[in-house]
Amino acid sequence: MPLDLSRRRIAARTAFGGAARGKASQDAIAGLKVSHILVPFPQAISDAKVLTGRQKPLDSVDILLVEAVSEAGQTGLGYGYTLRNGGAAQFALAAEIAPALIGEDPNDIDRLWEKLRWQVNSLGRGGLGPQVIAAFDTALWDMKAKRAGLPLAKLFGAHRDTVRIYNSDGQYLQASVDEMKAAADTSLASGIGGIKMKVGQPDGMIDLRRIDAMRSHLPDDIPLMIDANQQWDRAYALQFGRIVDDMGLGFIEEPLDALDFEGHAMLADNLATPIATGEMLTSTAEAFDLIRKGGCDICQTDAPRIGGVTPFLKVMAMAEACRVDLAPHWMMELQIHLAAAYPEETWVEHFHMLEPLFNERLDIENGRVAVPDRPGLGLSITGQGRDWTRNTVSVGNTHGI
Repeated sequence: MPLDLSRRRIAARTAFGGAARGKASQDAIAGLKVSHILVPFPQAISDAKVLTGRQKPLDSVDILLVEAVSEAGQTGLGYGYTLRNGGAAQFALAAEIAPALIGEDPNDIDRLWEKLRWQVNSLGRGGLGPQVIAAFDTALWDMKAKRAGLPLAKLFGAHRDTVRIYNSDGQYLQASVDEMKAAADTSLASGIGGIKMKVGQPDGMIDLRRIDAMRSHLPDDIPLMIDANQQWDRAYALQFGRIVDDMGLGFIEEPLDALDFEGHAMLADNLATPIATGEMLTSTAEAFDLIRKGGCDICQTDAPRIGGVTPFLKVMAMAEACRVDLAPHWMMELQIHLAAAYPEETWVEHFHMLEPLFNERLDIENGRVAVPDRPGLGLSITGQGRDWTRNTVSVGNTHGI
């Protein structure tokens, strides 16, 4: 092949990379405000990781908040989080990479996700990098939906206007059975449709007695789920799962280490009770591997942990293709939009801990939560949330935020 022809072909291929801005650009990101907010919990909570000494009780959540404004005056709000440690690290990295988005068209979300990924490439494909990108990515999706005048779920194309909702309020391991029953009654009275309790006691008989007590207490039509928070080995999980298989549990969550995809697949193959996992994964590669290996009946991928809305939509497509159910982890104010856009019936997880951060509330009744009809995420930060802010940095022209 003549050398000059080869060069022309190379030039043609590299041209597809495109310029940052061109004739197709509709707007530009003018400014970004990045904040680190520490939201305290009214009461510390303990799961099996605390009982094994691996972690301390959880008493707060670190929020990474990104607020964006475009030259056309469009605004977007996005957020990510970390538990126990890492909030300052997330904020520092977010402040470092934010300038890379100034001047970019905020509509080109997938391209901008890739641009930010290459800014943090040395940190690896999972972990801190994607969790920081998630806040920027979600802010851009919020802006795009607001520009369209649509709730985020409607921008995706919603399959339903309400989603089943469950919670774990009062169901942690520090609670007595009587306290768990009372908390469940309160949850059901508020409209919650399912109860998830924590397991993973050093003495498995205690777990079994607590499960039996709660299953007997709850109405037959209310699903009961259990969550071991990765604290069992394969043999124990299989034995425990067979014992509870005839109790009609909604699912067993994280019985094994989060990256033991083969072990979770073995349990899914051998138990009647569905296996749910995926919340700890921090890359699409991990989520794809989990689903590909049959490691879950219910995928619990967490959008802020995996990198935001953009990668979560890709995981949703993979889950749909493999006929896997969906129950996104935590962050209900965001996950409701994603769950509503999934073809099969889904769950979202109710947590009241972040309610003081937002002015708005979700409407919950008859076991389901309604998709907000406000444009975008439909969220704004409270004055209390601003007061909890530890650090803030602004990049570009943030007038209008």
